[in-house]
Order: sequence, then C-alpha cells, then structure tokens
Amino acid sequence: MPRPGRAAVTARWATVGGLAMLSACASVPDTPPVPAPVIRPDAPATPLPAAVGPETLPSWADEDHLAAFHAYSDTCDLARDAASTRQCARAMDIRRLSRPVTPSAARVFFETGFSVVEAVTADARPGLLTAYFAPEYSARRTPEGEFDTPVLPPPPGWVRGQVLPVRAEIEAGPPPSPPLAWMRAEDLFFLQIQGSGYLTFEDGSTVRAAYAADNGQPFVGIARPMADQGLLPRDGTSGEAIRAWLAANRGPEARAVTALNPRYIYFVLQPDDGGHPAGAAGVALSPRRAIAVDPAGWTYGDLVWIRADGGNLIGARGSYSGLVMALDTGSAIRGPVRADLYLGRGALAGAEAGAVRHPLRMWRLVPR
Repeated sequence: MPRPGRAAVTARWATVGGLAMLSACASVPDTPPVPAPVIRPDAPATPLPAAVGPETLPSWADEDHLAAFHAYSDTCDLARDAASTRQCARAMDIRRLSRPVTPSAARVFFETGFSVVEAVTADARPGLLTAYFAPEYSARRTPEGEFDTPVLPPPPGWVRGQVLPVRAEIEAGPPPSPPLAWMRAEDLFFLQIQGSGYLTFEDGSTVRAAYAADNGQPFVGIARPMADQGLLPRDGTSGEAIRAWLAANRGPEARAVTALNPRYIYFVLQPDDGGHPAGAAGVALSPRRAIAVDPAGWTYGDLVWIRADGGNLIGARGSYSGLVMALDTGSAIRGPVRADLYLGRGALAGAEAGAVRHPLRMWRLVPR
C-alpha cells in the first residue's frame, strides 16, 4: 500500500516491531503510485547454480501452488520484459484451456517456467519481514466526543516533495481546509501509518480514505521509544499494544508519544467497492500474496518466495513462507531483503500484522 494507493495501502500498524520501523506497508506503504522501477545492475543478489528451480526452495512442497498461480496470473501483466511476458502468456493459456486448473498443473507451471535467485544483504544476514493491512475504523462527519481528531485533505496548493510543519504543529493549528471526517486520535494515527483504510460512519455508510499527500517529513517509529521509556515491554510493542496504550492515555500524554513521528498524511475519500486497496503498482492487493518492497532492488510484478521464521513479539506466528508478488512500496521498506506482507482488511488482519517482525530470506523467481 504508495501505500496503499501506499496507495497501500505504503505508510502502512505495519508490523510493528513494527511501529519501530513502520511501514505501511502497505497499502500498502504512504506514498502515491509511482512507475515501476528497473532493477539496478548492482542490486545485491547472489544467483544459485544455473539449473536450480523453485522445487529447491525451503517448504516448497507445502505451498498452495494453485492459490499462488491465480495470484500470479491476476497481476503478471505488470512485467514488460520478454521472458516475463512469455510466462504470463503461458499462464493465461493454462487458465483458458484448463477448466479448472489443478494444483499439480500450477506446481508444474512454476517449476518449469522459473529459476530462483536469492537476494542477500550486504552482510549476508537475514533481512526483515513486517506486515500491513487495510484498517477499518469508525468515524463521524462532525466532531463528537472522542471523535475529535480531523481527517484532513491536502493543504491548498500542495506539491509533491514540499516540506510542511511536523505532526505536532499541524495538529496544534487550525485545519487549513474543512475536515473530511472526524476520528479517534489513535485510529487516525494508525490510519496514517497504513496510508489508507476504510471509514464507517454512524449511518452505516463506508468510504475509503486514500493517501493524497504528506508533509514531507521522515517517518519515525514509536515502538522503540515507548519501550525505552518503559511504557511497554520490549517484546510487547505490537500494533495492538501500542494502539491500546494510546487509547488509554488519550490526550496530552498520547500526543507527546505520537509527536515522536513527525510524518503526517493527508487523505481523500473515495467509494468503498468492498474489495482490497491498490498498491503502488496500481493493482488491487491480494491478502497474503502481495508484498511491499524497496523499488531500488525490485520491480513491480516480480514473483518472490519469502521464508521468515522466529518472530519475537508477543502473539507472533512462528513462520511465514510462500509465493508473493511485489506490488507495493512504503517509506520504511528499504533494503534488498526487506518486505511488508499485506494481510488483508479489518481488525483480524490488523491484530496479526502488528505482531509480524520476523527474520527474512527472499528469492526472486526469474522467468526462463
């Protein structure tokens, strides 16, 4: 998730150890869509032996190859090089001629059509997997009780790259334009981290709050400072834990903590189509099959195998592995072995995303 829409979903409680590095994703991500970049010739990646295919990947036999095949074929037309175009056309033929496509046919497609290349960090250590989601929050059209924090549109005359005041100054001053909606302060803070989400008003109507602009300030995670100040235990800085603390300390104390992150996101309201937000690549994100990556080393549309074991936050799942598509980016997603996994929409996805902070290995599947 730009995240989302970075759009991503970008600037994505993305993962929070999460908030320590926070994303967004994405969403997917908090930057608007940008053209897919080209991989630099010096991108740090070490190829495995020439004929090595996906069947050599860890946990490959446990993958749901059919689900991966459909996620790939839904978005593979993003890639423009000849080999990628050839494999995408091959996938389209399989979908057209095989009714239905079988799990074994999907597995054979990947094993015969791709080789694997592992991405590596400069020091050869594991990278980092975090996660993001599309939040759903209550909102009001006018201020009411705890719904006292405005959702702001871009300032008049805003241009990309413009540096505006930090979060604390924006929140202390009068809104430069009429607010789009009103939210709880902690909900808006997390909506800004994710970069987009969904708002439900008191009459039951819903809209999508999509990234529209930012204040040009850097993102700073608040998880580590909260742990340093003894506000939360070091293994208890999940997104849920941070949000609960902010809600319990709503007012000057919570604002002092959120002010540690100077970045501020402005929104635009769009219709809710009931689906998932688009990532920076401009296509809808598929839960658990889309990641935000660093565009300096990856191209939108890349097919990637991720393997992440050993999360250290309370409530974390043991591991994540599978085939995913590079469809998004985010301000905190930097490095050749760094990914933000889109987990879906709503509270359950958010609770899981907030506990994802796992050592990561990544392989690019290179079309033959």
